[in-house]
Amino acid sequence: MTADEFRFRCRIRVRWAECDAQGIVFNGAYFSYLEVGMAAYYRNLGIALYDPEGRRHFDTATVKATLEYISPALVDDVLDLYWRVDRIGNSSIATRTEIYNSRSGDLVLKAEVIHVDYDSDAGTSRPVPDDLRRLIETYEATGEIIPLDDLPGLRGVARSPEGPDMPVDV
Repeated sequence: MTADEFRFRCRIRVRWAECDAQGIVFNGAYFSYLEVGMAAYYRNLGIALYDPEGRRHFDTATVKATLEYISPALVDDVLDLYWRVDRIGNSSIATRTEIYNSRSGDLVLKAEVIHVDYDSDAGTSRPVPDDLRRLIETYEATGEIIPLDDLPGLRGVARSPEGPDMPVDV
């Protein structure tokens, strides 16, 4: 994929605590970056992913993650995280992320992650809500964000989206 095939982008600045002794981002830090991207993506759609009330309607658990490290990111680099949903199954959501160095444009990382909608009370996966499916599929197909008033199950978890180009941690 290329960056222009993604509808959503957010930015993050590499902090020293995320780096090894050489000042290169430690491989495990990328999992945190993926989490930042996921939260920002849903926030862009108007969904507070970590809202306790909202988690009764939709909550995520990561079941598979594949990361391909392409080039190093260094302390204080600003990274562009491009994040998208590739497929929604019955209970799963397959996502793809590409991270680029915003200054050089170099591809830093490619990731594919599968999340499931998780019912923490039951301890099992559950079907992705139809209203969330419609919201994501519409956004990925057209770039349109459906008003949450049209999505009864998500109405209580709405937050003001900050927009796809708003820096997360710059």
